[in-house]
Amino acid sequence: MQATKTFAALCIMLPLAAFAQTALAQTNTPQVDQREMQQQARIQQGARSGALTQKEYQRLESGQQHVANMESKAKADGVVTKQERQKLRHAEDVQSRHIFNQKHDRQHDYNHDGQRDRPHHRS
Repeated sequence: MQATKTFAALCIMLPLAAFAQTALAQTNTPQVDQREMQQQARIQQGARSGALTQKEYQRLESGQQHVANMESKAKADGVVTKQERQKLRHAEDVQSRHIFNQKHDRQHDYNHDGQRDRPHHRS
């Protein structure tokens, strides 16, 4: 009798566990999370090195927050669809280009005084 009750409980719980795991997998976005962390590290490195001005840094942080908000909205209904994943990847691609462009432009703040450094002109 005890074995029958245990078996019955397992029969009920296993499909529920599989459903919960499937639902979790559908809202799981490890690639998006990893890329967000990498891009955040690139922004922080640019701020530390002076390759980014304060305004550039703030603008890039705002872009990162936009991607995070998109991810939260995609996860809100419990399922991240293929189209939502594509939109997230596209937003991350755009953000990546912005990071590269801002780090490699002629605006710098190497002395970290909050003022844009002027490029050196040769006489």
